Amino acid sequence: MRILLAVDGSAYTQKMLDYLAAHDEMLGPEHQYSAITVQPPLPPRARAALSKEVVDGYYADEAERVMKPVQEFLQRKGVQAQLLSKVGPIGDTIAATAESDGYDLIVMGTQGQGALGKLLLGSVSTQVLARCTVPVLLVR
Repeated sequence: MRILLAVDGSAYTQKMLDYLAAHDEMLGPEHQYSAITVQPPLPPRARAALSKEVVDGYYADEAERVMKPVQEFLQRKGVQAQLLSKVGPIGDTIAATAESDGYDLIVMGTQGQGALGKLLLGSVSTQVLARCTVPVLLVR
């Protein structure tokens, strides 16, 4: 099974990793793993005021900050994973990557907002569920 781990460096990412660690059937050599982090694009005015190198450096630094603990966790568990860093609308980018690259499952943490919170604020997990045909495992 090809599994896409959607990570953002939050406490919810850690809960998702803890869930994986507690379920041997989710972490094993029979699966292929990729971890994806998506940075929202900087506002156009900010991008225009900065050089391409500064903007690219910012995105790279943010991705490294998110991915480093995930990579360390997976290495401790003996799991090899491809690390993906993208820039764009977060929910759309995760869903598009999962579908275009042929993943069988997306695993991601969620804040567990109530129905009113989701209606007013939305969430990345809600966006992924709405835009994706790949099964999604939400860990709360």
